[in-house]
Amino acid sequence: MASPPLPLSQRPTRRLNRKELIIAVGGICLLFGLLFCCVFIFWRKDKKDSAPSQKGTKGTATKDAGKPGTVAGKGSDAGGDGGGKLVHFDGPLSFTADDLLCATAEILGKSTYGTVYKATMEDGSYVAVKRLREKIAKSSKEFEVEVNALGKLRHPNLLSLRAYYHGPKGEKLLVFDFMTKGNLASFLHARAPDSPPVSWPTRMNIAVGVARGLHHLHTDASMVHGNLTSSNILLDEDNNAKIADCGLPRLMSAAANNNVVAAAGALGYRAPELSKLKKANTKTDIYSLGMIMLELLTGKSPGDTTNGLDLPQWVASVVEEEWTNEVFDLELMKDAATGSETGEELVKTLKLALHCVDPSPVARPEAQQVLRQLEQIRPSIAISATSSFTGEPSHTTATATTITDDTRSTTTE
Repeated sequence: MASPPLPLSQRPTRRLNRKELIIAVGGICLLFGLLFCCVFIFWRKDKKDSAPSQKGTKGTATKDAGKPGTVAGKGSDAGGDGGGKLVHFDGPLSFTADDLLCATAEILGKSTYGTVYKATMEDGSYVAVKRLREKIAKSSKEFEVEVNALGKLRHPNLLSLRAYYHGPKGEKLLVFDFMTKGNLASFLHARAPDSPPVSWPTRMNIAVGVARGLHHLHTDASMVHGNLTSSNILLDEDNNAKIADCGLPRLMSAAANNNVVAAAGALGYRAPELSKLKKANTKTDIYSLGMIMLELLTGKSPGDTTNGLDLPQWVASVVEEEWTNEVFDLELMKDAATGSETGEELVKTLKLALHCVDPSPVARPEAQQVLRQLEQIRPSIAISATSSFTGEPSHTTATATTITDDTRSTTTE
């Protein structure tokens, strides 16, 4: 007769030995490890997939210059002002923050200060927008004090700041009139082969305009430019000169301004004493003006060297050998052949330019003296330049119109 089964509590149990226990624990750890690896791999993949779109936005601005984008760019709310502030300095509002940020933009150039765009507004009009590099611009409070002061600066030969936008994420956009003729550097050195030559009256008109704008900057605005180059001289439809980037150093950190001074030296416009001073003044601006005048006269870029000599050294050496005619651009010599007056004007302007680039800062003239002498060399230029600017006074009181979110206020400063 079979005995009844033992109750469960009385059944013999088998304990896992040490080896089996280690294997079991190891298996569980391995399972958790595999699970963790799977989660980590999926997380990394997801992060990688999102990275290219961000890099692509930044890369497009560098690699695809000239291709359309938006002024807002990376890190901005292109769908609206998003809590930012748009300030207009002239007249009624011609565009909103929304219009500005969503405008189609084409990159015109880049510098230490930031990127310049040609922005097409909704109504088809154009403005030039300089987006400052956020890391090297001054803090918000300092920036707004300085930019509002620059908004009051008005002169026919200075490129006026029309508006600025200060975004919630630190974006700083400066809005200027768009100059269809571009800059003087391109006008002189990058013309199409079939373009007409740049005549002496046109070049002289540009020189007078730059001198007039610099005189206003030094005397009436008590301001130094600090980065005067032919790339910063813009031309309107009538080839009148407008100095760009006026007062821009006031918006930037000291380190950024030092980099700009160094870049100007590489291009040939920097006064020699700036290698020690590190800070621009009116005399260093005059040196840069003299280099621009030599550029207009010779057709050579200040950054180019001839037989190891920079532009002022080369000009001085040629003049010393009494081969002065060899200095001038061939296009100007054709003008000189048509009349003796042009030849005399070229020589007098050359002497003045060499005076401006004198190695000794004390020996250089003031902007007012340069302007007066240029007007004496060619009085007709002085008269025509004055009459062509009757539409805009040399100094005006700017009206600032501010949009902050949905609130609008107008203040006269």
